[in-house]
Amino acid sequence: MAAHFGRLGAMATGKAPFDAKVAAENADVVVYMSKLPWAAFVAGSDTGDTKAKPEIWKDPAKFKAASEKMQAEVVKLAAAAKTGNADNLKAAFGPAAETCKGCHDDFRAK
Repeated sequence: MAAHFGRLGAMATGKAPFDAKVAAENADVVVYMSKLPWAAFVAGSDTGDTKAKPEIWKDPAKFKAASEKMQAEVVKLAAAAKTGNADNLKAAFGPAAETCKGCHDDFRAK
């Protein structure tokens, strides 16, 4: 997910030229991938070699809310990417990135 989101970020920040087709394709991959990790956080998955913080299991409602917020923001990002307008991508990228960062800050060990 990071590679595809990173490509969008590079375009949103001007580090890479905006390419509407590439942006739309990568945004679609991010939307799809945003749905995948949550099935892994089931009861008993809090043991072993993991970067997951215990807060995931201590406050599962907050974790679920964070995942849902991120999924909603990346859908908005994909819609913005599909407009073919770099300014729309830039406007949607920040809020989507904040949801990723927020969840990693709260629920992922460094």
